[in-house]
This record gives sequence, structure tokens and C-alpha cells, in this order.
Amino acid sequence: MIPIRDNRPTRHKPVVTWTLIALNVLVFLIEWSAGDAGMEAIVRRFGVVPSVLVEGQWSLPRAAGGAQGAWVTPLTSLFLHGGWLHLIGNMWFLHIFGDNVEDELGKARYLALYFAAGFAAVFAQAAVDPSSAVPMVGASGAISGVLAAYVLIHPRARILTLVPIFIFIQFIELPAFLFIFIWFGFQLLEGALSLRQSAGAGGVAFFAHVGGFMSGLLIGWIFVASLRKRRAHFIRRQAWPPDLPLR
Repeated sequence: MIPIRDNRPTRHKPVVTWTLIALNVLVFLIEWSAGDAGMEAIVRRFGVVPSVLVEGQWSLPRAAGGAQGAWVTPLTSLFLHGGWLHLIGNMWFLHIFGDNVEDELGKARYLALYFAAGFAAVFAQAAVDPSSAVPMVGASGAISGVLAAYVLIHPRARILTLVPIFIFIQFIELPAFLFIFIWFGFQLLEGALSLRQSAGAGGVAFFAHVGGFMSGLLIGWIFVASLRKRRAHFIRRQAWPPDLPLR
């Protein structure tokens, strides 16, 4: 399923979302310009390698097979991508869902949720496959957290969705809660199937998506509950018009 658009307009320009997309594109262009060998070297140095984080020797530099400097990779890996399709898919989801979450939570909370979900995604995947030597890159774990927050804020929003059915393409409007939980169910299913593969086999890090989504639900719930309580307080004092966003 590919989301085309939602029916929830935003009140403010999504500056943070646009900045995140621009940074991801810029970093990928740097990767791409380095050629195949250079791109592989960048991914191996700045992507998350679970076996290095979990089992690596922190007294040795990465060039010597150690883990020294690997502490930065949970952050740097969020801005790296393995190819154009990987980048475009992630940035499209961020474009569709990120602006609404930023609009409701505010810039600081939105960034906090984005990076917390991204870090949770990294450690979830490393916990499931700690011996993997395959570098993990991509913003999809952080974006999974954004999807979780979106469904908390706008569960009844309508998502125009492209659904390929064999050789036919259908456009269907789905409620946000249905679209996102179908997506999440697919991540769980594929994650369970991936456990049958040999350790370090590579491919999509589905448990990173699961970990990012679950952390996004928790953090998003805390933020949304706090903001709604604050908003209700101001409305009772007749100091906050009820049609303003959560923040």
C-alpha cells in the first residue's frame, strides 16, 4: 500500500519535516557521489552494525575491527539510505504523515519523538539480531514512530491509498487507523518470518520498524495526553480557543 495524501490540512509550514527531508536527500547525494565503493565504505562506517555495538571491543578503532566511535552510528544511520527507492519511500511517508504530527506536537516535541523512535528502532533490531554484521541504515524506524503519533492524533483521518491488486491498481480511501495498523501488522509478520533466516542475512530491518512504532506510541501518547490536558485547562479558563492545535 502506498499513501498518496491525507485529508488533514496543517495550520503551519512543516519546517522541521522539510528540513529532515532535505538533510536525508543531501546525505544520500553525498553517498551516491562517492561511487559504489565509497558508498559501501560510508554505510559500513556510519551505519549501525549490531555485532559491533553489542560485541565489539570499544578499546579498538573501527579500522582495526573494534567498536571505537560506533556510539555515533545510531544517529548517523538515520540519515543514510541504501538506494534511491529506499530514500524516496521513506521521505514520501515522512512527507505524508510528518507535517500533521509536527503541526500538533510542535517542533521540539516532534524532533524529540523522531529521534527517540529512531534510537529505539536501532536497539530493537540489535536486540533481535545482535550478531549481525550487516550495516543497518535508514530513517524508517524514526518514521515508524511518526506514524504511531499520527494515528494517536488523527485516527479518523482519511488516507488516499494506492493498492496494487495483481495487475490492477486501485485508489482507496482508508481510515488512518486501518491503514497504519495494516502497515504495522505487515511489519510484525515480516519480522516473524525474518527470524527464520540465518543471522546477519540482511534485508529489511522489520524489527526496527516495530521498535520505532512502539516507542512512537508510548512517547506520542505521553505528549498528546499532556498537551490535551494543558489545552483543556486553558479552554476552561476561556484563554484558548477550542479550534487551536494541541500545542
